[in-house]
Amino acid sequence: MARGLRRDREDFSINTIIGSDSFVSGDIVSGGFTRVDGFLRGNLHAKGRVVVGKKARMRSSITGTVVTVGGVVDGNILASERLVVLPTALVLGDITTRRIEAAEGCLIHGRVRVCRDEESWNRASGEYRDKRHSQTRENSGGFFPPPRS
Repeated sequence: MARGLRRDREDFSINTIIGSDSFVSGDIVSGGFTRVDGFLRGNLHAKGRVVVGKKARMRSSITGTVVTVGGVVDGNILASERLVVLPTALVLGDITTRRIEAAEGCLIHGRVRVCRDEESWNRASGEYRDKRHSQTRENSGGFFPPPRS
């Protein structure tokens, strides 16, 4: 792309993949599109899209632009553009986004906050970040397999 031109198209190349047989413990910061099909204990901060596959199990807070959830997320979600919750999804945590699409059959247990204007978005996203930094979640037990040796 030529220098100085504004980039109008979103990059859909995947930067990070956690495969279906993978178990990751620890926070992840991704520069772009991230897909999780395995197990993650730790927060996920992506500067792009996030896709949580239907067999994924996460004990994580998630930050991304467009977040699509098909599996289990035990944690809060901040989606700066949109959140899509598929029929196979279970979200146990609070959601903050500008737009949400929740399919019939999905389960959400938590507060859902949809911000229509810039002022409410700035306030809500600031509260989310403050809360995330002040809390430490217990990351044991539940639906996670033991780490492989």
